Amino acid sequence: MHPFTTKPEPTTCGSFNLRGFKFAQTLIFAIEEINNSTHLLPGVSLGYKIYDSCSSIAQTILSGMSLMNGHKQTLSETCPRPPAVHAIVGESNSSPTIALASVVGPFSIPVISHFATCACLSDRKRYPSFFRTIPSDYYQSRALAQLVKHFGWTWVGIVRSRGDYGNNGITAFEEAAKQEGVCIEYSEAILSTDPKEQFLKTLEVIKKGTARVVVAFVALGDFIPLLKVIVQHNITGLQWVGSESWITSRTLAETKEYSFLSGALGFAIANAKLMGLQEFLVKVHPDQEPKNEILKEFWETTFQCSFRTIGRGACTGLERLAELQNEYTDVSELRIANKVYTAVYAVAHTLHNVLKDLQLSTNSSTREQPTPQKMLTYMRNVRFTVKTGEEIFFDANGDPVARYDLVNWQPTGNAGLQFEHVGVYDSSLPSEKRLQVNHERVLWANTTGQDSIIASSQDLRSRRIEDFPATPSLPENAINSPIGIDPDPNPDTPCPLSKQALTPDSCAREYICKHSPLVRAITTGTSRPGSPSLGVT
Repeated sequence: MHPFTTKPEPTTCGSFNLRGFKFAQTLIFAIEEINNSTHLLPGVSLGYKIYDSCSSIAQTILSGMSLMNGHKQTLSETCPRPPAVHAIVGESNSSPTIALASVVGPFSIPVISHFATCACLSDRKRYPSFFRTIPSDYYQSRALAQLVKHFGWTWVGIVRSRGDYGNNGITAFEEAAKQEGVCIEYSEAILSTDPKEQFLKTLEVIKKGTARVVVAFVALGDFIPLLKVIVQHNITGLQWVGSESWITSRTLAETKEYSFLSGALGFAIANAKLMGLQEFLVKVHPDQEPKNEILKEFWETTFQCSFRTIGRGACTGLERLAELQNEYTDVSELRIANKVYTAVYAVAHTLHNVLKDLQLSTNSSTREQPTPQKMLTYMRNVRFTVKTGEEIFFDANGDPVARYDLVNWQPTGNAGLQFEHVGVYDSSLPSEKRLQVNHERVLWANTTGQDSIIASSQDLRSRRIEDFPATPSLPENAINSPIGIDPDPNPDTPCPLSKQALTPDSCAREYICKHSPLVRAITTGTSRPGSPSLGVT
């Protein structure tokens, strides 16, 4: 605990986040596009100030207070002054966003996030000024439970982030899973700052578990340390089901060592194309703002050079972003960047409506100025369509309509993985129609070629135990029922049926069934390495 007798040490940021920098540049791109518009906010120019929170709650609070009180990070003589901003876009993670919304909420300053998905943020009593352009995990958790049940996976393991994102997301998933008749064998929590021993402990739980399906509701930063441990121990043969935080991470997909994630399934925000963004991104250069240290750090990280050295390894400024292909320059996946874009436009359309009404209600000599409080009132009812064709509006909790793409990780020719669109989930439809899966396009874990592609839903349900391989990289006594399925579909067995709602008692019976010596002998003896690893019977 800090003694408050000395000034705390400044927050130390970790490695440079290309995705976060891309979000910041997308915000600037949207603002410049709006400022050049003759229809939206004509004669008005939007300004901005960007803070690096370093994914730190303390730094996020400091940034929020700075935005409220003025551009200088001092808190002197601030009470008589109005807030320096009319709205705040951010944060990317749920826990810092919760802190930010808690601090600025009492001042009625709108906070609109592009990537904070915790269902807890929908609580209007606690976060009265919060909005977001990304759906709440309330819907994603239920979509994941429905997906797991759709493929007959009634026995799964869970890995979650030890924070607001993972804890709240998995709590909602467990509730929905219980309703869908899905049993959970284990639930492990991880955090990026955990010692390696904690990740090894989680790995041991996964190895000893009998569930071959693992639902990973984790933030990208928390997931990477676990993946590194999995690589070191050569663990394969698992069917991964992922949350939106990592399921479209280009960094993971292009890392050869993570090829064991092939076949992963998960829900992602719908993709979009933003015309002109790529040209804008590659024009970024440190010379544009010589005093901007973030720009210099971005350049050094991207080109693996330094402005502080001379000769070999020094940055010349002649390097060209247009010749690179990385997470920053890639515009094929703009799922979250598009949410930054729509968040900026939500602020602009709200301000446009406020100014329009103020102009009609007052004369030019006594024209009232827009305030954050008025912005908050108008944002609750804002409704507009962006150039991608998407209609944006918020419900009573500040949430948008939940629509997801179902993506499947499939191998590419260069040893990497690509995201294949294999279905959709739309929360606005009746429950029986929300999830739609194109089975013919799904590729499962540890399979390649045409034999691994499911031809029809009939084939999906007709696979037998013999069609599932053993898992050589796991202990032999850990090889039980294939991909989380009850090993005996006979209705006369004491194991619960996947079509029935599972109670805690029936989940316990299923656990006994999974661990019985007879089941172990049957599944170990009949599994054939080399067969398609389809997680269904």
